[in-house]
Amino acid sequence: MPFPAAVDPEMVGKYPARAHAGGGYAWDEVLEYRVWCYLGRGTEDVADEDDYFYAFGTYEEAKAASARLVGAKEPLALVRQVEYIDETEAGDYRHVRQERVTEWPVEFLSRPNRDDRTIPEFLAVDAPPNRLAILRGEAPRPTA
Repeated sequence: MPFPAAVDPEMVGKYPARAHAGGGYAWDEVLEYRVWCYLGRGTEDVADEDDYFYAFGTYEEAKAASARLVGAKEPLALVRQVEYIDETEAGDYRHVRQERVTEWPVEFLSRPNRDDRTIPEFLAVDAPPNRLAILRGEAPRPTA
């Protein structure tokens, strides 16, 4: 599956390094793909003894860079979540209507991005027992 390109190529590489890590279940936009390089894995020290990342507009570019850079990890996607699902305890879900930016494993982008019905259907009392099927686009959606 091809992963989406960054929503605004002009902004790639301009987002702050600090971001949330994972979570939220739903995504709205891909901002960039990041390849983190770690000193402890043998990467070149170009950031005064700090780990660092390279930013790319497409997954394909990031994947190629991660394969050639010493000490690099697999690419992560920096995504914007306009709304998301908070799970503070297992099975205790809360709809959060607040924007945040988070790094995700790229595989999570295989889920359809959020639309106006995604989170309400996920939280509905008559949601399927496997609520993740809604996020994966596998559950039938009401026609109403």
